[in-house]
Amino acid sequence: MASVLRSAIKMVKEKGISNFWKEIKEEGFLDCIIDGNLMETKIHSIGATLVGVDGFGNKYYEKLENTQFGRHRWVEYGDKKRYNASSVPPEWHGWLHYITDRTPEQLQMLKPKRYGAEHRPNLSGEGEEFIYHSKGHALNPGQRGWTRYEPWQPTKI
Repeated sequence: MASVLRSAIKMVKEKGISNFWKEIKEEGFLDCIIDGNLMETKIHSIGATLVGVDGFGNKYYEKLENTQFGRHRWVEYGDKKRYNASSVPPEWHGWLHYITDRTPEQLQMLKPKRYGAEHRPNLSGEGEEFIYHSKGHALNPGQRGWTRYEPWQPTKI
């Protein structure tokens, strides 16, 4: 908590009180009052460096001073109402988990041209339209008469 207060005071000194409040409104700190996870992320982001933003609107931060190693890189999800780790593309996943120190912008030069498929989040379990129901499932009306079991009939000699 002390490091959070130090970061906030440092930010007020650097930007001034009016710019500090303006940035608090723009960055969504007022929306954080209801959501504790978002509030923790926003507080932790004070004094951090914005490393990049991906196509889904996720923001990636890094804070090297006064932060425990292993907790100095994090993501603030673009969709504030639905936190889903599958919305993080593989390039940023590698950066977040210290597999590489290069950001996706730096990796773009090394990426072979043959990989053309873009990353899509996994939406399974997020609503009826995304849930798969097998052929015999009661919630799959198009395949209700289907049965896997077929009784064995011996052949007559």
